[in-house]
Amino acid sequence: MKRTLLVWSLALAGLMPLAHAEVSAGHALPPGIAWQQGDVPAAFAKARSENKPVFLYWGAVWCPPCNQVKSTIFNRPDFIAAARQFVPVYLDGDSDNAQQLGEKFKVRGYPTMILFRPDGTEITRLPGEVDPQRYLRTLQLGLVTVKPVKTLLADALAGKPLAADDWQLLADYAWDVDQGQIIAESDVTVTLAQLAQRVPADQAATATRLQLKALAALAGDKQPPAFDKAEARARLLKVLTDDKLGRANADILIYAAGDILKLLGDADGLSAGFDAQLARLSNDDTLAWGDRLGAVSAELGIYKVRHPKQALPASLLAEVKSKATAADQASVNPYQRQAVITAAGELLADAGLLDESDKLLLGELKTSHAPYYHMLILASNAKERGDKAAALDWYQKAYQAAEGQATRLQWGASYVGGAVELAPQDAARVEAAASAVFADAAKSDSAFYERSRRSLERVAKRLRDWNKEGAHQEAIGRLAGQLSSVCEKLPAADAQKPVCDGLVKNLKS
Repeated sequence: MKRTLLVWSLALAGLMPLAHAEVSAGHALPPGIAWQQGDVPAAFAKARSENKPVFLYWGAVWCPPCNQVKSTIFNRPDFIAAARQFVPVYLDGDSDNAQQLGEKFKVRGYPTMILFRPDGTEITRLPGEVDPQRYLRTLQLGLVTVKPVKTLLADALAGKPLAADDWQLLADYAWDVDQGQIIAESDVTVTLAQLAQRVPADQAATATRLQLKALAALAGDKQPPAFDKAEARARLLKVLTDDKLGRANADILIYAAGDILKLLGDADGLSAGFDAQLARLSNDDTLAWGDRLGAVSAELGIYKVRHPKQALPASLLAEVKSKATAADQASVNPYQRQAVITAAGELLADAGLLDESDKLLLGELKTSHAPYYHMLILASNAKERGDKAAALDWYQKAYQAAEGQATRLQWGASYVGGAVELAPQDAARVEAAASAVFADAAKSDSAFYERSRRSLERVAKRLRDWNKEGAHQEAIGRLAGQLSSVCEKLPAADAQKPVCDGLVKNLKS
């Protein structure tokens, strides 16, 4: 969704009845699976002793789409049955050394789900934004495949014959969270296009999915290479006018619609085709509510692309309100609500219905296991109204409510960014916010790895921008000294030390 503020996650694994989940939903997974909690080496040792693959789930408690995974996949009897075939380990992004392990496994976005052989060889990365049936099929293919996806890719590009299941595994690989594991990120678009061309003719559905993934990747490129747009539109229209193909590729159509339309242009009835297919998907009760709201959000985005200066029609506003209300009423368990209410709140705000968005989110603050996520949307709504004081207040409240090592650094970075943008003249606030973030960094054992490192890098950049004229040199000096004291406590051999020292240097420059 356009206004999605953060990336994906899941709660700290633990086994407890769902009746207790209302109390601590963020720290529980649906029952029935013996998750290993955070101890990745122990999980691999267990896998070797039992000769089973390892299923690694990487996330954090606040992420809405991953809470959707909890409520739509992890609680399914067929997933629970499949879990007997592997050793499941949950690595919460806020647990000790989680960010260091995240850097080791090249996992960044929440959620990332990886299947490993017992010896640590990566088999495949599983997609997060797909329906349960496709997810479970991909999981089963990964469990029985002879070759890891990296080898399958090399064979496919070399022209070697692959089985239909191997092609399917390539088509459903989570390319968006590969992080350069099987191919350089810059080569993903062209590689997907090559794969689509090499799929055997009798596997048209697999070829179509690879073509769509290639098109979505192309739409995300800052400088896409030249290609035949008319041919791409014709292929896409076949999908948009085929209910079966549209449903099978709902995840791509929903979340890449706006970017694809901007890339291909509104010709040959493309936007009308998108509107019709997205309307069907938004009313498809076999889709999770988060995806159905995503389809409405895509409709909204397409209208804005086509009519950038026009007010939204009453019919579209009515649809937004109706779907948000229905999603709210249909979402009962805390995992589902964390996914759905944030999506509904953002959808209402995207439609300019800020009061309705606020009302929905405010009503959720007392019951949500991660209310600080909702607070960031409330800050964004206040900012949209031009109410800087209210926006800053919500940024601050969100940071104060945030829990967990990496999460506090991420929310702290948002607060510092908000303070610099909305109240640069309030030097005391900016310095206090940054100082609090550095104090949090001092308490973390992996503050300079992966997501936490990037949060601190954002803080340093914001502070440099704030001081670009040298007007806040004294404050910057105090903050650099505080961060330097954190660096001094790190052992010389710690890989985090040069990263920390580099941040201090950049802060001073």
